[in-house]
Amino acid sequence: MTDPKSESDPHRPLPEVSLILPVFNEAQNLGSLLDGLQIALKHCCKAFEIVVVNDGSTDGTRDILRGRTDIRLLEHPVNRGYGAALKTGIRLAKYPIIAISDADGTYPPEHLANLLLRMNQADMVVGARTGAEVQYPMIRGIPKWFLVRFAEWMARQRIPDLNSGLRVFQRDIAQRFLKILPDGFSFTTTITLAMLTNGYLVEYESINYRARTGRSKIRPIRDTLGMLRTILFTGMYFAPLRVFLPIAAFFSFGFLCTVTQDIIYRDLTERTLILFVAATQFGMFALLAEMIDKRSP
Repeated sequence: MTDPKSESDPHRPLPEVSLILPVFNEAQNLGSLLDGLQIALKHCCKAFEIVVVNDGSTDGTRDILRGRTDIRLLEHPVNRGYGAALKTGIRLAKYPIIAISDADGTYPPEHLANLLLRMNQADMVVGARTGAEVQYPMIRGIPKWFLVRFAEWMARQRIPDLNSGLRVFQRDIAQRFLKILPDGFSFTTTITLAMLTNGYLVEYESINYRARTGRSKIRPIRDTLGMLRTILFTGMYFAPLRVFLPIAAFFSFGFLCTVTQDIIYRDLTERTLILFVAATQFGMFALLAEMIDKRSP
């Protein structure tokens, strides 16, 4: 059954969209996915292009892509990473709205229309994997839950899906962050936090999520640690008070405890002085970083 929200409104201007599809060794899924994307975009766009970035595939993906005339093909001679492929596509896209999706068949193309419909009131719309049919590995869900809570504290708002690979955003806004967006899987995490901490309007559309065909390229431990590093880095870059003030508060609490003990025993210890200096330095560093951030264009 067709979702009524996705039906074309004759009074609503249709968007012009560049869909960026990073591909690395996805020959098994690619043909049917591209067909589905073509159908989805034809029903909701004034004009569109599907920009496929072949990120050094070695499994026959290149031959499949070169045989299609309904896509725009960009190629990396070697594998540079998921984020690097997306950045290549964003830089060379010709339309003002960027849509991204994964090439493993996990994101149903029919959700694109609803995401694009909501771009009239948002800077980015994220397909949140909270629909009725979501097949997500538990081993990835547990560490992700803690990372999302940390990211929500950093951004000071709820984040239904931190790193969904199906989203739509304004190209000119994304270009402002290209220098800090990573080349790996943390691209989506970083652009989410970058937009939220800079006051852009990010909305979420509930979508389904399928089990992928073939072997996942995500490395649970390494990519989880990478995501944590990304959250810390992005927080230090855009919300330094949220990172450094808790550290300053920790040292301040330690200082108060030790100085109280020193007063009782009438002996000012080096421990108290060290804690005082640490609390002062972290506090001043947090304020200075916040001032620099606010002065930056």
